[in-house]
Amino acid sequence: MLILVLGALLVLVTFVIALRAGLGMLRARARLQKELSVELERLTLQTGQLEKELAALDARAKELPVQISELQRNLATLQVLTGALGASLQQAQNALTYSGLKTFGTAYLGERFGHYTKRRGRAVKVPAEETRR
Repeated sequence: MLILVLGALLVLVTFVIALRAGLGMLRARARLQKELSVELERLTLQTGQLEKELAALDARAKELPVQISELQRNLATLQVLTGALGASLQQAQNALTYSGLKTFGTAYLGERFGHYTKRRGRAVKVPAEETRR
């Protein structure tokens, strides 16, 4: 009989240990499910944001070829204008360095508009009487 009681007691202790382990496992499973559902919700939100950003990037990428062709057209126009400006500046430089035009034009403009001098950083018209001294 003692062996029977000891056996029953051993079965009872084993049952209590197994029950505690099972309850611990159930709590761990519930905690894991809760954490997984929170993480799944967070990932779902992030996926939605990524989809929106991807759609915006796709729209921008579709506009990019239009912008590139527009920039190429503007660049071509800028190159033409720069070439024209360079040619105009070269013509102006040639006209200004031409010695006959330089001496004649300076004398003519000096008589016509009077002489100017720089005083204290500003151009000031000098009366004709002062320039003849």
